[in-house]
Amino acid sequence: MRKLRSAVLILPAAAIIFLFVVLPYVIVLVMSFRTPGAGGAPYGEGFGLKGYTQFFSEGYYAMSLPQTMLLGMVTTLACLALAYPVALHIATASRRWRAILYGIVLSPLLVGIVVRSYGWTILLGNSGVINATLIQMGLIQRPLPLMYNNFGVVLALAHVFLPFMVLPLLSALQAMDPAVAQAARSLGARRFTIFRRVTFPVSMPGVQAGCILVFVLAISSYVTPALVGGMRVKTTTLLVVDALIDQFQWPFGSAMALTLAAAAGLVVFVFARLTRMEWK
Repeated sequence: MRKLRSAVLILPAAAIIFLFVVLPYVIVLVMSFRTPGAGGAPYGEGFGLKGYTQFFSEGYYAMSLPQTMLLGMVTTLACLALAYPVALHIATASRRWRAILYGIVLSPLLVGIVVRSYGWTILLGNSGVINATLIQMGLIQRPLPLMYNNFGVVLALAHVFLPFMVLPLLSALQAMDPAVAQAARSLGARRFTIFRRVTFPVSMPGVQAGCILVFVLAISSYVTPALVGGMRVKTTTLLVVDALIDQFQWPFGSAMALTLAAAAGLVVFVFARLTRMEWK
């Protein structure tokens, strides 16, 4: 009777997961093996591997996958380098300042990603605030290429996803017992030694969670690479949207989407193994 009651309680959650997580993946998987459509049809009759062979055989599409992975990794490292000092400062601040700094970190999430990406185009454009200021000050003669390249996209993505790195780090650092660092300091350990041997190892669960979260969000981002990259930084996500909406090739777009998901899963698995993540 108790097992039946537990099954009844789990059923609504299981139904939601099936309808909104499992079923869409199954549909995309089946669609990726359909044949290309003709005469404006999104897909044809029968099944095949045309979508996958087209993706890996054409260099224009195949090279977008490693570029997307590299873009996600660089964005993740940038977010980690910027977020760790912020999270460490918030974790050691007083209760009053901690609440204020916490609100400052979360404040960018109140603004839509489209608005923030447009803000970066205003800052990084050839006639933007940064280039115009540097030219007026006589520091440069021509605009710097700050936009429509990997640098601009990584900078904008790091700004957008920085809170998603700070929050897991902050949670892990706040869970650390301050007495451990104080004991190491009393034994003569220097600050860098305390950070390397105590603080950073204790914060590894936050580092792992933040890196995985930011990496997955970065490689699947569409708005920021499209606006700041100006469609010149070709990521697999942009090509998937182009194949599904502009070219109306659903099997090809589905094959690229699943390939991107498989590559992301492989990177996350390797990262988890390298950082010795304990799956529970």
